Order: sequence, then C-alpha cells, then structure tokens
Amino acid sequence: MKNNKKIWDKAEIIAINYMQKKAYELITTNFKFWKVWEIDLIFRWDFWKTIFVEVKYRSSEQFGIWEDSIDYFKRHKLLKTIQNYCFLKRINEENIRFDVISITKWEKSYKLIHYRNESLED
Repeated sequence: MKNNKKIWDKAEIIAINYMQKKAYELITTNFKFWKVWEIDLIFRWDFWKTIFVEVKYRSSEQFGIWEDSIDYFKRHKLLKTIQNYCFLKRINEENIRFDVISITKWEKSYKLIHYRNESLED
C-alpha cells in the first residue's frame, strides 16, 4: 500500500506541474468531504473560475481508460464533494469546471491527457 501511495503522489505532482505550467493556480489538494469522499486537486483559473480535477493513474493502458473507473457512485461522490466545497467557500456553481487528468505510464515516461469540462451528471 505504501508503494501505491508514492505512485499516486507522483501522479498528482505530475498533474500539478502540468496545470501550473498552463497558468492554473493551485488552491488545495485532496479536499475531503465526510472523511471518505475526496477531490484530488482544486485550482483557480483566470481569477474567477474554480477547477476541480480528478487524477487517474494507470500503470498501462491494458487496465482501461479513466471513464471505466468513474462509475455512477464515484460520480455522485465527486459531485457532492464539489457541491460541499462550493457551499463552504461560497462559490457560484456557474463558475466551476470539472476536469480529469489521465496519466498512463508509458515506457520510461508518462502520457498525460487533460480532459476539460467533463460532466458528472448521468
């Protein structure tokens, strides 16, 4: 488990570095709601937009794409966590966006794909 934690931490650092190079300002990491529901990364963009980012890491493409890992229950948890954050911080939900950063180990490097404005609604 400890080794997996290091891999996930590294994936989040890769995602943070990518977003910061694109001029996104990191607000927080691993925001928790009810101690078990969590959003990986939260950024501010263009001074008014709040971007919620779920980081999905795969050690190879044989384990499927990121959409496979976000089922109905995970979408519900993410949506509730985002709504809770918006309520606590008094953020208008019209000024938010949900993104996914998919990171796949690729030979000795990583392949990163940024999916912008994904829907959490089913």
